[in-house]
Amino acid sequence: MSSSAIEPEAPDLVCQLDNVQGMVDAFSAVRWKRQQLFVQYQYNAQGRPRFGVSLGLFVDCLNTFSVPGHSTAIEIQYPGPDMQLLLKSVDSLDACIYAEIRTRIPDTFSWDYNFEPAGTTPLSFTVKSAALKEAIDDLEWPGSSIQIILKPVPPSVTFRGEGHGDLQIEFMYYVNTDLLIAFHCDHEVSYRYKYKFLRATTSNIPSSVIKDNRGSKLTIGRGGMLKVQHLVSVGRSSIAHPHVDAAGYQQPSRIAFIEFFVRPEEDESTINN
Repeated sequence: MSSSAIEPEAPDLVCQLDNVQGMVDAFSAVRWKRQQLFVQYQYNAQGRPRFGVSLGLFVDCLNTFSVPGHSTAIEIQYPGPDMQLLLKSVDSLDACIYAEIRTRIPDTFSWDYNFEPAGTTPLSFTVKSAALKEAIDDLEWPGSSIQIILKPVPPSVTFRGEGHGDLQIEFMYYVNTDLLIAFHCDHEVSYRYKYKFLRATTSNIPSSVIKDNRGSKLTIGRGGMLKVQHLVSVGRSSIAHPHVDAAGYQQPSRIAFIEFFVRPEEDESTINN
């Protein structure tokens, strides 16, 4: 190759994970945050370019890298020569798994995901993930809505389903703090959400999240926008392959958020005491 040959441009994104299963869990439930998820993260792009991939294809692809009982490290790069998302295993000297996923550049976005607090006092509560999933499953009325009501006195959260009849599940804060872990509310609020969208926030929660039972936090923002956050462990350390940094310190398991945003059926349905 002559000295005048043009060197290939560095990719916009290069990141490494020490356990692909954590990312599989996160993407299985649709949304994730990158903080404390990667062991290496290099971002060289100008601005914030966006691209899309088939979620099902991406999860299936990540699963091919995941080996039960083994923390598999992978490297992700974007873009490839033809704007692909490139994945390869990086923790084995004997073999390498490599994959390419064709990406799509979205032209428009139907709405903005910016989440604004409803006021100076957060309107939020944290409940065991298993209990949240069970409550929403029990309120199933196809095509119906679920009303979420927060009351400061007595501090409680009510899920009310409307269909052929009315079903209601109530969590009292001081009655069972092991179930309703945290509660913040200074005035009564009530919003309705489509059941199919609310159920989507829990229907695909990975079994590891339910098993760890770290809890799910629900926050109501301005206009009734609902944010649902599930905590999931990523990069779990194992006895055989603990993650140890350069100083010899064994890193603990890291936590990532799986997030959903659900818009209310009505823009202004706040009830003030």
